[in-house]
Amino acid sequence: MKKVLVFGMTDNPGGVESVIMNYYRNIDRRKIQFDFLCNSEIVAYEDEIIELGGNVYKITPRKESYFKFRRELNSFMAENAVKYSAIWVNLCSLVNIDYLIFAKKYGISKRIIHCHNADNDAGFIKEYIHKFNRFRLKKYATDFWSCSESASPWFFTKDIVSSAHYKVITNAIDIRKYRKNHELRDKYRRQFGLEDKIVIGHVGRFHFQKNHKFLVNVFEELSKKDPRYHLLLVGQGTMEQEIRKMVKVKGLTEKVTFAGVRSDVENMYQIMDLFVLPSIFEGLGVVALEAQACSLPCLLADTVPMIVKVNPNVAFLSLDAPINQWVDTIVRMVGSFIRDEDNKIENSEYNIFAQIENFEMVIGAEE
Repeated sequence: MKKVLVFGMTDNPGGVESVIMNYYRNIDRRKIQFDFLCNSEIVAYEDEIIELGGNVYKITPRKESYFKFRRELNSFMAENAVKYSAIWVNLCSLVNIDYLIFAKKYGISKRIIHCHNADNDAGFIKEYIHKFNRFRLKKYATDFWSCSESASPWFFTKDIVSSAHYKVITNAIDIRKYRKNHELRDKYRRQFGLEDKIVIGHVGRFHFQKNHKFLVNVFEELSKKDPRYHLLLVGQGTMEQEIRKMVKVKGLTEKVTFAGVRSDVENMYQIMDLFVLPSIFEGLGVVALEAQACSLPCLLADTVPMIVKVNPNVAFLSLDAPINQWVDTIVRMVGSFIRDEDNKIENSEYNIFAQIENFEMVIGAEE
């Protein structure tokens, strides 16, 4: 059996965490077993990880104490690196590549860096470190994965992208969890008191990237068109209180539901009548795949890679377009689209079962 050390899980069950777990749940664990190295006290899906046979190891976050982080990472690698055939490091920026550096130092032979974003609003210093580390990656990583071709230019140098060690490993999902289910839809709409509402939904952390302010501004105008419109926001994050205040100031409190972090996020899509993703940037946008797997019509910003469109009931709009154009597009999509019965995502590259064999081969289970 190959043992793989995985970095990328946080306390938030977001997009990257969901992707990692989709692969972990569906790999042949007789061939490959994951252990997880984490730097948060609470780890998303920790109970499930342990149930599936994995270990969860926790060290001090670098932002809390750089020297303690380095000391604990060095100690962990010195003691445990020999157990692992590979390390799989999932990142949204290259500010911290210490996991790869120590993995090389202590002899983990296959060192995979996996890009999950196309930009990052991290400030000047972190942006500089990210750019600096782009040119150091070849020294420490052996394999370079990306969630999409459009995300790669920000993350990798041109010589890496053109090399034989570069590969697109998609953010595949388990479509079985998201299939349209009328009983679940009725149950959850009753639970949230939304039986007679037209529900516009969004799933994502409250962060600059996800552009909640823009979404609330669009919804403010949308709600003037028809009092039945309701906004469902799923997630948590550093900007949540700011968005809550914005909603209150606009007098929309009764029309917006903050659902928080959910262990049943797949069922939140069942409530929705249309999914909106107005992100300022995205590596791919796995939530748009989940929404499509639930056969929802989706309105996405054109900053979301076009390759995420699988079903025909998906539209893109510029964030520079007038808010009224977003409103009119939502009204038109809600009025003209039915949930697509011929869901094309099942036969796409984003179906986890189409990717598992490829993933296992690349990770080394077939060697």
